[in-house]
Amino acid sequence: MGEEDYYLELCERPVQFEKANPVNCVFFDEANKQVFAVRSGGATGVVVKGPDDRNPISFRMDDKGEVKCIKFSLENKILAVQRTSKTVDFCNFIPDNSQLEYTQECKTKNANILGFCWTSSTEIVFITDQGIEFYQVLPEKRSLKLLKSHNLNVNWYMYCPESAVILLSTTVLENVLQPFHFRAGTMSKLPKFEIELPAAPKSTKPSLSERDIAMATVYGQLYVLFLRHHSRTSNSTGAEVVLYHLPREGACKKMHILKLNRTGKFALNVVDNLVVVHHQDTETSVIFDIKLRGEFDGSVTFHHPVLPARSIQPYQIPIAGNGFCRGVSAAVLPRGCVLTMIFGSYLWNLQVKLEPIVNLLPDKGRLMDFLLQRKECKMVILSVCSQMLSESDRASLPVIATVFDKLNHEYKKYLDAEQSYAMAVEAGQSRSSPLLKRPVRTQAVLDQSDVYTHVLSAFVEKKEMPHKFVIAVLMEYIRSLNQFQIAVQHYLHELVIKTLVQHNLFYMLHQFLQYHVLSDSKPLACLLLSLESFYPPAHQLSLDMLKRLSTANDEIVEVLLSKHQVLAALRFIRGIGGHDNISARKFLDAAKQTEDNMLFYTIFRFFEQRNQRLRGSPNFTPGEHCEEHVAFFKQIFGDQALMRPTTF
Repeated sequence: MGEEDYYLELCERPVQFEKANPVNCVFFDEANKQVFAVRSGGATGVVVKGPDDRNPISFRMDDKGEVKCIKFSLENKILAVQRTSKTVDFCNFIPDNSQLEYTQECKTKNANILGFCWTSSTEIVFITDQGIEFYQVLPEKRSLKLLKSHNLNVNWYMYCPESAVILLSTTVLENVLQPFHFRAGTMSKLPKFEIELPAAPKSTKPSLSERDIAMATVYGQLYVLFLRHHSRTSNSTGAEVVLYHLPREGACKKMHILKLNRTGKFALNVVDNLVVVHHQDTETSVIFDIKLRGEFDGSVTFHHPVLPARSIQPYQIPIAGNGFCRGVSAAVLPRGCVLTMIFGSYLWNLQVKLEPIVNLLPDKGRLMDFLLQRKECKMVILSVCSQMLSESDRASLPVIATVFDKLNHEYKKYLDAEQSYAMAVEAGQSRSSPLLKRPVRTQAVLDQSDVYTHVLSAFVEKKEMPHKFVIAVLMEYIRSLNQFQIAVQHYLHELVIKTLVQHNLFYMLHQFLQYHVLSDSKPLACLLLSLESFYPPAHQLSLDMLKRLSTANDEIVEVLLSKHQVLAALRFIRGIGGHDNISARKFLDAAKQTEDNMLFYTIFRFFEQRNQRLRGSPNFTPGEHCEEHVAFFKQIFGDQALMRPTTF
């Protein structure tokens, strides 16, 4: 299998740790993504490594018995170690605090501690077989304070650190799950829910195994993932993953079913909002995207794998000493772990490669829906756009239109969010509402400059491409922008005009302008003026456009003067009532440059009359700097031609 076929890979820098053996015990903390290697109960050393830690944490502990669980609090401030089923030991890693261990026994009599979870840097939850106990750790006092507790029979538990939710399995069948949410010293009991178990033979008693449950945040929402090995429907024996949505408020609801279409042993990951299911028998994986359209039966949406099953790309591990490398293509996931993978003595993050997916998903609309939801999608999307406009992989116009619409839908959503934020800030809501946040521009937002720079500007230069197709593509993008009420930037209109002129399609240019297919703008009007030598009507089209732009009066005057149409400029400025404020010198300069003495006489006389009307004298003031023009007038027409002041 070529490298271009693998769409899953392991991160470049795995965390390496000492293998588990009779002397060395290995623990994984999902919250901090840390691996603990505990040698001889800590007496000969504890090494803690995480994916972002450049310097591992090393320390020693007294060997007080077998370590069952070990975790740092958030920010690595306090270490918690469970050695017995009744107590948890603590040690401060805060400067200027005592490093002597202190112990907390669970409050419930006859209860056994199943494990514990840190919910903040100083808050911890004990999970026992009889309920949960929520504590605040007081490091300076070397003690714990019970904040809240809740009693119920517990079979097993699961913790999702991203959402600070603990899931407790209750009842004999273990399939009634009770969630609790933790935040800033508070513990909230959420509505319990039941996992539907598959039908089992009468001889066996069904129960829910914790191996078949995971919790993960997908598209900002918390889901409980249940790996159901046999479908409840009689016509299907393949396994499936059932997603239960667990909201902060309201009941948990079954929302999605991922059809695996095979049986055997499976493991789950969630990467970049994709559910990745690994089939251990075939050492292949498939990915599901719950945002993509599935089959909705009125209550649940069924999804099939987005892509064909593929192995994870083999990873070459250098072996010390002889430089020999071996490929790693299979991985085993630790309990409840949905982001990282462990193989041998390495810890990886799993990653999605987008480039191979482009060729594995031929439906461009579905491909675009998929890519727009990924974190690192921008350059891949731009590459897809360029590819579909290439001679070898040219897409049809309807497909191109679909792609442009999907891009501009995301673009418009961001523009609207930005506008709403700006209006809220202007109204002063940011002070009254601390939750108001500026919208984040993700890589899915491709604006006009992105498409112009990376796609369209190179596309119009392709000589082998039929010009009608080129123009159709440009107009399709502009049509899409207009459909989403996004103001089209002038450089896109300029690209259309230059392409039309390049192929002598002036009749089409005239129509586009006449029917306002191309929006009016000052840069566009100036571009039209520059085309006058190729297409004389462009001059009038430009003036008409400038006239429609009511704020462009100065530009119209400048354009007319540059074309030596001094009388036309004067008539225009009089038509809009601005002739009392215009510069006499500018018009006299332009009239003189025409070398038409009678035109100069007319313009000079106009300004003499304006001076008489406004100031009672035809003479120019020193501030108008017209002395040169007065001298020129006298030279051509004589002193007697100067207008005399009118006396009443």
